[in-house]
Amino acid sequence: MKSYAHTLEYLYKQLPMFHRIGKAAYKADLSNTISILNVLNNPQESFKSVHIAGTNGKGSTSHLIASIFKEAGYKTGLYTSPHLKDFRERIKINGEMIPENYVVSFVENYKIDFEKIAPSFFEWTVGLAFDYFRNEKVDIAIIETGLGGRLDSTNLIHPLVSVITNIGFDHTDLLGDTLEKIAFEKAGIIKENTPVVIGETIEQTKDVFAEKSKKEKSNIFFAEDEFEIDNFNQDFNSKTPLIKTKVLNKTTKEVLEIKCPLAGIYQLKNFRTVLQTFEVLKKVNIDIDKKHIEKGFENVITNTDLKGRWQILSTLPLVVADTAHNEHGIEQIILQLSKIKYKKLHLVLGFVKDKEVEKILNMFPQNASFYFAKPNIPRGMDVNEIKEIAARLNLNFNLFNSVSDALKSAKANAKANDLIYIGGSTFIVAEVV
Repeated sequence: MKSYAHTLEYLYKQLPMFHRIGKAAYKADLSNTISILNVLNNPQESFKSVHIAGTNGKGSTSHLIASIFKEAGYKTGLYTSPHLKDFRERIKINGEMIPENYVVSFVENYKIDFEKIAPSFFEWTVGLAFDYFRNEKVDIAIIETGLGGRLDSTNLIHPLVSVITNIGFDHTDLLGDTLEKIAFEKAGIIKENTPVVIGETIEQTKDVFAEKSKKEKSNIFFAEDEFEIDNFNQDFNSKTPLIKTKVLNKTTKEVLEIKCPLAGIYQLKNFRTVLQTFEVLKKVNIDIDKKHIEKGFENVITNTDLKGRWQILSTLPLVVADTAHNEHGIEQIILQLSKIKYKKLHLVLGFVKDKEVEKILNMFPQNASFYFAKPNIPRGMDVNEIKEIAARLNLNFNLFNSVSDALKSAKANAKANDLIYIGGSTFIVAEVV
């Protein structure tokens, strides 16, 4: 039998992989996944699921939902992407990554059959996850889409509820260049007679979701209509930050006391989405109570090992990493930065090639010090391309050969009351957390 390292090398080097090469790896078609699942005797039909799409927030939302199910005693599968450090982060049960030997044996067993189908890396991985969840007899699987929704490889499940966190501009070359077009793709996860929760409502997309749910005879719930954030406070002064808030259920008048180590202000929107999802799940006889929900929020990192969401790496100076990587996500980061007291801002940033880098750089405080590096993947944007944009914007910047060198320089220049932010790409964050 091959080693895990050899198996990963096969998956990474032989198969088109979106996070490495970009849209050349994207299959706008479900036929390969259908063929793979047929080879596996359709494992997705053997477990209950929750399906989650959205431009931003779907990772945090998925992990929070999984954490709450775990607190309630459910054997909970979680499928997310991309990974930060280890491929196996994508596929977990109750917070534990899929074993290396399962990955190796799965690839060995199905390599010949799958090569006839010529799938992408993501299609292979979906097959692996669904097969693992079936064989381990999970009670529920929380499934995050990779890209879009309608044509995403995960979109062959029949979930108890579909969840769409929000809509913003990202992957416009693949999903469309208007919010309405992007919403149409995400709305593709809405299934017949299956309720759908919309996390964040905006004027341009509300009708898209309403029309799709009407067509599918699916009840639709807008989370911000159902839950209200009463008040909140954030503590960023320790290595383990915390956001505390009260959330009012407008229908039942019940108040939940939420304490959560996902301390970014943008998480408040995800909190409402998660709470509304469980209100819907209660109607299909999912047994979750208030205690499970509050504990699920509080223990989300312990239960799921989620990283890279306003993650505080050190204090004095405050060093924070966040995987926000598009305009919609960076807007939330700018809002967060505006709530924190610091003397000078140091930004360690890098990007992949399909991002609107000039728009994103324009969003950050222009008096910050910028430290640019290329994420260590083929799709990473060369720092010399960023140099041209940064010079045009008159930014105070330096270029570095690696993310670690950029961070080292930022730390050397920062005073105790400064703030160092690391981001721009999931793959920049992956190199430091």
